[in-house]
Amino acid sequence: MNSKPGIFTIEDIKLLVDTFYERIKADALLGPVFNGVIQDNWAVHLEKMYRFWQTVLLNEHTYFGRPFPPHANLPVGAEHFDKWLALFTKTVDELFEGEKAEEAKWRAGKMAEMFQAKIAYFKSNRFSIQ
Repeated sequence: MNSKPGIFTIEDIKLLVDTFYERIKADALLGPVFNGVIQDNWAVHLEKMYRFWQTVLLNEHTYFGRPFPPHANLPVGAEHFDKWLALFTKTVDELFEGEKAEEAKWRAGKMAEMFQAKIAYFKSNRFSIQ
C-alpha cells in the first residue's frame, strides 16, 4: 500500500496551493475568472494563499487578511464553486491523506458554501464591497 504524506509543513501547504492553482489557471471555467482578476500578480496571490492555509491548517498565524471582500464582486455562480471545490478536493486527495487533508477539504467546502451564499446575498441586494 502506497500511503501519501500528511499535511504538516509550509512546504506541504505550498505543494497543495501551487498544484491546485495550476489546475485553476488551466481550467476552462475557472481560469478566465482567476486569470482575469489576478492577471500578472500570481506570486502575490499564491503567497497570500500559503499564509492563509498555513494559518488554517497548521495553526501558525501568518495570515491576517479578510478572505471574503476580494471575492464579493466576482462574476461567479454555483457552477464555479462546484468546480473550485472539485478541483481542490481532487488535488488534496491526489497529494495527501490524514487528518489535515480531511480538514482542508472540510474547510474548503465550508468556505465555498459561505462565499457562495454571501456573493448571492450581495448580488440580490445590489451591495458592493471594496
